[in-house]
Amino acid sequence: MEKPRSRTRPSRAGSGATLQQVATQAGVSLATASRVLHGSGSRTVGEELRRRVEAAASELRYVPNAPAQTLARAASSFVGLIVHDVADPYFGAIAAGAMRAARERDLLVMIAATSREPGLELEYLRGLRAQRARAVILAGSGTSDRKATAQLAEEIAGFESEGGRVVCIGERGPDLDAILLGNREGADQAIRSLWELGHRRIGVVSGPPDLLAVRHRLDGARRALRELGSPLADGAVETADFTREGGRQAAVRLLTANPDLTAVLALNDVMAAGVLKGLQDDLGIGVPDRISVIGFDDVPFAADLRPSLSTVSLPLEQAGEQAMSLLTGPPADAPLRVTLRPEVVQRASSGPAIAD
Repeated sequence: MEKPRSRTRPSRAGSGATLQQVATQAGVSLATASRVLHGSGSRTVGEELRRRVEAAASELRYVPNAPAQTLARAASSFVGLIVHDVADPYFGAIAAGAMRAARERDLLVMIAATSREPGLELEYLRGLRAQRARAVILAGSGTSDRKATAQLAEEIAGFESEGGRVVCIGERGPDLDAILLGNREGADQAIRSLWELGHRRIGVVSGPPDLLAVRHRLDGARRALRELGSPLADGAVETADFTREGGRQAAVRLLTANPDLTAVLALNDVMAAGVLKGLQDDLGIGVPDRISVIGFDDVPFAADLRPSLSTVSLPLEQAGEQAMSLLTGPPADAPLRVTLRPEVVQRASSGPAIAD
């Protein structure tokens, strides 16, 4: 149960209290306040929370923007899809699934790319809200930046209060509809698959540390190695951008500092392609004869690399399809959370560990 927080000074008459002020005064989330005051999502809210929100709204003299709600609830034929990078095949696969599902529903999809800048994500969501989009899919990972996260939550609450809907692909908070991709579970499976091949000295090429997906994948790898009795050393992790060049440079740094490693987990396939190049071309290390490599995501080119890339397969097109299905389906009494399970795909880049 959400607990009351610090009190907010009542606004002066006519000053226009915000939904955020009401939520803060009542000690609830923005989404809960929106459901009570606007009926967004038609989800059930407990009587105690309802009384707190209504009391805070009365004390602050909060007035919903009825014209905006009426306008936004008018039928719209397009939905927004906000991704991090249109050139990244991870997001291309998600977009393909979402657009296929949208065609079946006679909807148009407008795609915006943020280049992994939280401020742009917020700006695009505001723009889609202003353009009366029917709904929005947020397909990029959440961030550890608390200020950016709070601003996005407020914008989502405002959009939903006007009749819009938002579905996230990846974890963004328990109050939001989401398609979850099992990042921790996938990394755990990847480590265990290498362990079964005899690898005991495993390194990780990680992505931007502010992204929650990266943190969750790294958490899964750490957990698996800890449970297997060989905790991941700090020096066995190299961080880089989610790019091919970033993966190449990280692999060179990692193996130069840890020449005894027998396997590397790269936290996405684009980086893994760079890892293969760094090991084979820059360092002259054979894959998988000397070192095994496993990626994450199973994007289309993974099978075409040389050697073909072992990876954690995520059902990315299915994620896009299911996100569109949630957006256009009937609202539920609680946030809809769908978890799609990852699966390790063994290809030529991983093999038995070399004997000591």
